[in-house]
Order: sequence, then structure tokens, then C-alpha cells
Amino acid sequence: MIHKFYMHKQDIYEYLMFTVGAIVMVIGIYFFKFPNHFSFGGVSGISIVLAQLMPHTPGNINLVINICLLVLGFIVFGNSFGIKTTYITLLVSIGPRLLEKIYPMDGPLTNQPVLELMFAIALPAFSSAIFFNLGASSGGTDIVAMILKKYTKVDIGMALFMSDVIIVIMACMVFNIQTGLFSLVGLLSKSLVVDETIENINLVKYFTIICNNPEPIVDYIMNDLGKGATVYKAEGAYGHTEKTVILTILKRQQAVELKNYIRKNQPGAFIAITNSSEIIGKGFRGYN
Repeated sequence: MIHKFYMHKQDIYEYLMFTVGAIVMVIGIYFFKFPNHFSFGGVSGISIVLAQLMPHTPGNINLVINICLLVLGFIVFGNSFGIKTTYITLLVSIGPRLLEKIYPMDGPLTNQPVLELMFAIALPAFSSAIFFNLGASSGGTDIVAMILKKYTKVDIGMALFMSDVIIVIMACMVFNIQTGLFSLVGLLSKSLVVDETIENINLVKYFTIICNNPEPIVDYIMNDLGKGATVYKAEGAYGHTEKTVILTILKRQQAVELKNYIRKNQPGAFIAITNSSEIIGKGFRGYN
């Protein structure tokens, strides 16, 4: 019963994060990518280029392409096709179309294209990082990647990158060189921002504490911070005196609290702190 309740709470949290992430992505696409014609890959990039060639808005084209890819995903994968990806794809597809009705735009928000490019990169990349971190994606060209992976031996990463480059080249031809160059910068920056965001979301502090009196520190870690610790005996190489080594992994705020506690109560303790973004186990990612 407790496990089921936890899973229910986890599902609520995940779908809340999916909703927030989708809203942020839609804002980045509609207010910053669409009006500036930043076409750095993905369905939104294709939509921007096609909207210049067809009598339809980017929001309409974005909606149609995403829905078609979603249907294709269900045809290929059946019921095993991810419900999380379906939910996010629907939000990201419908969002720009709704904004076109609610808040129509006839040009960029500002006269600073570099500033708008930063938001066009950062907001969708931040959302993508949230989705990837929770085991989902925003659909679109990711569905194409899933199909390619199932039926071919094509290097998917390279195939998607080349398709993105083609979209950028099309932006140069359809709009102008400046728009194409901005789109190229966006393409090259997007993956870096996603990786950096994921790393920061998952960042934890790995503590190695060497001390003479471990009990108060372990008690503080377990009872005040609510985390576990590993304790073992060691011998100092210089003085051959017995020491105790405490290993623990904490979130950033907890790390500050533990560091301050040790400085105040055991200033002679030796502390080594290492950043890590990939911890698998109870209380962290990958634990069932």
C-alpha cells in the first residue's frame, strides 16, 4: 500500500513537471523561435521554414506534423508507445496553436535578436532536460529516431544532426544568411545546454570525511538530514593513528548544512567533497 501510494505521488510529480516543462517549451518556441524564424532543427524548425512556403502558420504546421508523427508512433510501436511522450507531444503541439489565437504576433518581442536567440535556445533546452531526466521526450523528431532505431542500423545521432543541418540550410535559402547563421548557432548550442541542464538538475555532493569522533556526524547525517552513510576504520599513513572514514552523498543544500556542522563541531576533521551527477541507488535515481 505504501509503495503504491509512493508511486501515485511520483506519477503526480512527473506529470506536473511534464506540464511545466511543456509550457516553458511552448513559450520558448512561440515567443522567440517563431517570430525570429530561428530554424535550428526539430519539428518547430521545419514548421518555421514550411510556413514561409505555405499559406499556413507555424503553429498549424507544427500541430499537424507532431500529430502525424504521434499516430505513426502508435502504428509502429502499438500500445508500448510511451504515454509520457504522448502527453508531452500533445501539449507541445497544441500550445503554439492556442497562443496564435490568444496572443497573435506579427514580429519579434524586441529588436535584440541575440537576446531572443538565447531564450529560444535556453527555454526549450531546459524543458528537454526535464523530460529526458524523467525518462520521456517531447516527441517530434525523437519519434523518427525511435523508428530508425527499430528498423535500421543508421547512426541515429548523426542522421538527426544532418536533418537539422538541412533545416538550417533551408532557413538560409528561405529567409536570409543572418537567420541561417542564428539558426546554426542555436543548433550547435542546443545539445550543450541540454546536457549542462541535466547535469545540474542531478548534481549531488559526495563527501569523504576523515575524523576521530564519527558518532555525532553520523547522527547528524541520519537524523537531521535524513540520509545514510557508510563508516569504516582506516589508518593514517604518517602517524599510523586510527581514523574513521565516513562516506555520504547529499543534495546541495544538505551539503552546505553538513559542512557548516562539521566546521562548527569538529574543525579538525578532514573533508573532501566531489561533485557527481550520476548516483544510482536507494534515495537517488534508478532505484526500484
